[in-house]
Amino acid sequence: MEIRLIDAIGPFFRDYPLVRINWSKIPFEHLATQGPRLRAQWDQIRGDMKLFAERVAAVGYNAVSLDDLIHLVDHDHTPEIRARIAVLQEEYRALFGILREAGLKVFLTQDVLSYTPEMLLRIGTAAEDASAFLRELVERGFRTFPEVAGLILRIGESDGLDVKGDFRSELVMRTATDVRRMLREILPVFEAAGKTLIFRTWTVGAYSVGDLIWHRRTLARALKGIRSDSLVLSMKYGESDFFRHLPLNRNFFGTGHKTLIELQARREYEGSGEFPSFIGHDYERYAAELRDAGNLVGFSVWCQTGGWVPFRRLAYLDGSAIWTEINAFVSLRLFEYEESVEVAVQECVRFMGLADADAVLELLRLSEEVVKELLYFEDYAREKLYFRRVRIPPLIEVYWHTIFIHQSIRKLLGHFARDREAAVRTARQAMRKIERMQELAQRSGLPVEDIEFMHDTFEILALAREFFMGLDHDDIRRRIQRAKSAYRKKYTHRPRYRISVSFRRFEDPGRFTRWLLKTMFRTHPGYRIVDRVFVLHLLSLFYRLVKRRRPGWIPEFARDSAMGIDVIFR
Repeated sequence: MEIRLIDAIGPFFRDYPLVRINWSKIPFEHLATQGPRLRAQWDQIRGDMKLFAERVAAVGYNAVSLDDLIHLVDHDHTPEIRARIAVLQEEYRALFGILREAGLKVFLTQDVLSYTPEMLLRIGTAAEDASAFLRELVERGFRTFPEVAGLILRIGESDGLDVKGDFRSELVMRTATDVRRMLREILPVFEAAGKTLIFRTWTVGAYSVGDLIWHRRTLARALKGIRSDSLVLSMKYGESDFFRHLPLNRNFFGTGHKTLIELQARREYEGSGEFPSFIGHDYERYAAELRDAGNLVGFSVWCQTGGWVPFRRLAYLDGSAIWTEINAFVSLRLFEYEESVEVAVQECVRFMGLADADAVLELLRLSEEVVKELLYFEDYAREKLYFRRVRIPPLIEVYWHTIFIHQSIRKLLGHFARDREAAVRTARQAMRKIERMQELAQRSGLPVEDIEFMHDTFEILALAREFFMGLDHDDIRRRIQRAKSAYRKKYTHRPRYRISVSFRRFEDPGRFTRWLLKTMFRTHPGYRIVDRVFVLHLLSLFYRLVKRRRPGWIPEFARDSAMGIDVIFR
């Protein structure tokens, strides 16, 4: 593979003081550019980056990604932060030297487009103006840092609501035409400089380009007439985020462009490396399917990036992120060497100096099964559902580090349940698999306490499954509340899941749920008449009205997390 890419943001989170961390981007507001803290902090980052670079290069990666171009380019629109940019340039130049010494290429990330408040007033958010400014930004960036191999461009998601600092990104590419114009504007810069543009198709449903990740026609319109050896399309493996139970994104096939697949080793929706969540067999299947495409030139593995969680293990740095590092190692072996899962795990055991390869393989296989069977509710997860321009995630009862045990979820999952008693049995069988995993961890020298944490967390999920699939009676409610209390007490001094419980009745005889699912959601990607008339347009007006007059109707977690739910109604 030409590009074996891994994210290198971990060193920037050392001693980060927040409890709940936004892992989506380097926290630039935390980086000192003056005062007594500057030298100590950046010396620590350099030391961590050297360690990180040596370790990922030894695994076989040949490139890293770092955030981000806008913070490193001095230009006329940011005179008020020129001194800060100069310090970041100096420090990043030293980091680039460390990475190159380890044999690693450097790719910078960039949202389209990031602004200071003053820049927003001067440039505005018109797509044409943003494209012209981006071209200037890239030209200056390559002149300033000729050692950079290229740029990873994101057009479909902006910074989270919690992002602070000098710059904040906004969504300015709203149509496929906007995207095509931008690519035509900036690709000549990459071609002239001999650099690579990794263009991410990831979108979160905003505006008409919001279905770029999965809609073939939108992608085709965005790429119409675009041909360049400098362009690589980067796609997540499924039509949604890094979830299970997703078939391979069909946009990998038929574009005629070089492609790169995005994978995640630190599973942001599956414990963020606090317990094993092995991805080997899913990724083995994707790798086999992509051999037929003939245009895959690389892969991008996220070992730290993604999610808003309190879990803070740093891959390749603090010695505690072994489950993430196993996933990252196996991912590379599957795609680079076309090995089977069994061979890749054996190589991993040898490389990491673990004991008993058979025990490790069984433990990882069981972790994969448990996550699919209990963290996810398979009857729902296997459904293919779309809302507006978004493929609905196959996981709804867990949102990053929060487990929701609510009547509304009980009603929804009950709608999809094929055999309620079998679903409860599956949950209990999964718990027995975790008990077996504890034995295997002891045999293989892997951290038993992580499996214990997994057991205690998944016991809550098993009780939730009983509540979702069984009768709503006082006994199950008491058991859930006791388990929640014991869990919180046991894990007072370490990051844990938040358990959100609401037994308030969801009064619905079933007709409303069936009508809602039928009207708002569809089971195929194509848009119906009701989507074009109501769901895509009139519903946006209704949402804005509700937000203004009845903001309490919108759940806090949906209103205040990440970009906020507003984005999918744009």
